[in-house]
Amino acid sequence: MRTSRERPAGGGVGESGGSRQWARADATRRALLDAAQKVFDDRGYADAGIAEIVETSGISVGSLYHHYGGKAGLYLALWEELSDEQDAQAASAVSAARKAGEDDPIALFIEGARAYLEVCWERRSAARLFHGGEGPPGFSLMRRTRARQWIGQNNRLLRGADGDRETQVLSMVLTTVIGEAGREVALAPDAAAAHEIIEEVCRILIRLAR
Repeated sequence: MRTSRERPAGGGVGESGGSRQWARADATRRALLDAAQKVFDDRGYADAGIAEIVETSGISVGSLYHHYGGKAGLYLALWEELSDEQDAQAASAVSAARKAGEDDPIALFIEGARAYLEVCWERRSAARLFHGGEGPPGFSLMRRTRARQWIGQNNRLLRGADGDRETQVLSMVLTTVIGEAGREVALAPDAAAAHEIIEEVCRILIRLAR
């Protein structure tokens, strides 16, 4: 499955023309993803149709299959896009806190959690979709695999040794709380309510982690 992150090798004769070609391809992929998001929002994954996605995007059905292979590919590309943005924002927040002099593992963890939850609100339409439990075959396994990776990252952030069972369990509990909180943030009626939930979740995480 191709995704919007693909890029050609740089350099060489004709790079300007190649850049224009890839810019058009990027625009095509973006239009397809935005249309798929809208149709999935309106109908859910199971009832969403390729024809409606094509009509909404204004892109040919051939291009849809070329770039994403079908409805499942679009859904998974949207999920990967959201997950990557959540990971990137959390990592950036932790890095910024470290640069500012913070070295307490729990404080760093909270900064990452807050950033993750902020993305859940900023990208609430996508977050609601993926918390809904629908998806193509194999999606549940992909989510569980990503969750295990996330728990491992949090375990390392909290400085848990491989054999430190207590920290491993703590990472699992805290990660589960954040994941469930993300759904509530995405369902919040407005920005004020979303940020109130985020701050309350962060306070609860601190209590649990201490």
